[in-house]
Amino acid sequence: MQNVAEFRIIGRVGKVEIKDKVAFLDVAANYSRKVDDQWEDDPHWHRLTLFGKNVERAKKIGKSDLLHVTGRVRQSSFERECVREYRVDLIAERFAVLVRSGGPADRDYEAD
Repeated sequence: MQNVAEFRIIGRVGKVEIKDKVAFLDVAANYSRKVDDQWEDDPHWHRLTLFGKNVERAKKIGKSDLLHVTGRVRQSSFERECVREYRVDLIAERFAVLVRSGGPADRDYEAD
């Protein structure tokens, strides 16, 4: 039996940060919640990490594009100033642009 830690996010891009061999996307998944008798948006921000061919594809992503992203969850830890810090990384393996901020987009991409 295989152990699995995966995620799926459909949300809007807030920020794209391209480095040499890695890219970071800040994506907001919007939820609604009722406050008193009114419904309010409750965006949840996620920082996604991309490697390999997805870094090149990330260069074509714009702010407010609607993405469908799937990938794996990775826990890591490191020491900073003698204190052990833990974090959870969301490693994007596949993504598709559902709607570009200017209109509909391709939805047929999957990483090799």
